Amino acid sequence: MTRIAAVHGDLAPHRHAQREITDMVARTCLPRGADRTVLDRLHRSAKVDSRHMTLPLERYEELGGFGAANDVFIAAATELGGRAVREALHKAGLSAADVDLLIFTSVSGIATPSIDARIAARLGLRRDVKRLPMFGLGCAGGAGGLARMHDYLLGRPDHVAVLVSVELCSLTFQRNDASMANLVATGLFGDGAAAVVGFGAQRRSESAGPTIVDARSHLYPDTGRLLGLDVKDTGFRVVLDPRVPDVIRRHLTEDVERFLGEHGLKKKDVTAWVCHPGGPKVLEAVTEALDLPASTVDVSWRHLASVGNLSSSSVLHILRDTLADTPPPPGTPGVLLAMGPGFACELVLLRW
Repeated sequence: MTRIAAVHGDLAPHRHAQREITDMVARTCLPRGADRTVLDRLHRSAKVDSRHMTLPLERYEELGGFGAANDVFIAAATELGGRAVREALHKAGLSAADVDLLIFTSVSGIATPSIDARIAARLGLRRDVKRLPMFGLGCAGGAGGLARMHDYLLGRPDHVAVLVSVELCSLTFQRNDASMANLVATGLFGDGAAAVVGFGAQRRSESAGPTIVDARSHLYPDTGRLLGLDVKDTGFRVVLDPRVPDVIRRHLTEDVERFLGEHGLKKKDVTAWVCHPGGPKVLEAVTEALDLPASTVDVSWRHLASVGNLSSSSVLHILRDTLADTPPPPGTPGVLLAMGPGFACELVLLRW
């Protein structure tokens, strides 16, 4: 099994109250003099109090097209991701030279060489370090990245792998776009990063962190246009269908019960659910589908309120907070889950 030796979460430098961001969006996305009632309602219903952003608010009103936004992404993602990896390695008691595999996931920008190569150079990782850049998993990328880390360490049990997620979602905001999807996205997503250090089973570790027991991926048919990004001249334009919670209610129960059943477990055995906070309707759909008390995902609700949805980074922040707040009883099972474009679900079975 894979031992999670350390988890570190980081946030972009500029923190703003939701109301400040709403005012900026009104200026940049709505026609001059337009009624902003719908915008205000959507941003209030996101249940987000504040978010961290890569740039000062006024910069978003003047930021140019896709190229300019992506240049900011490359510089900021390398800085923020590098810091997250460095801190996670420090927590695990490791140096950059100990890393055998570096996995990178993001959906908010693109780069060639990829961000993981730039982080490797910045931190001084070995010249023979293996790299796995992943793009397109969206909010499921944190859970999917842990699953791929586990797959690798099963085959290389004496190795160390690091997963780093960087999501600078504010750079995908579309100016002069008053569509419902864009207004919802501008009220929900924030900027942050996270890094996880994993040890293979044969690697000695003093960490008391959880182990990854198994993982499952699920793609649902005929759902490709429910969630994602359209690539336009102006950058990444959010695709967000209101039917997403319905898909979760329809499929999640069976997927989770079958996954747990393969390990002789039932939902009642799980002592902690580490759930990506896609938004209020997504969290409500997850708890309804799994018939869980609302308090089960309190950590996810608190994360959503304090920093918004960090796409693939969020579930890793919530894993960190779950371990820091009130760690579940040692030896008990946990489930980490996230949904993303595809439409897809990623499940990770943990042992605390």
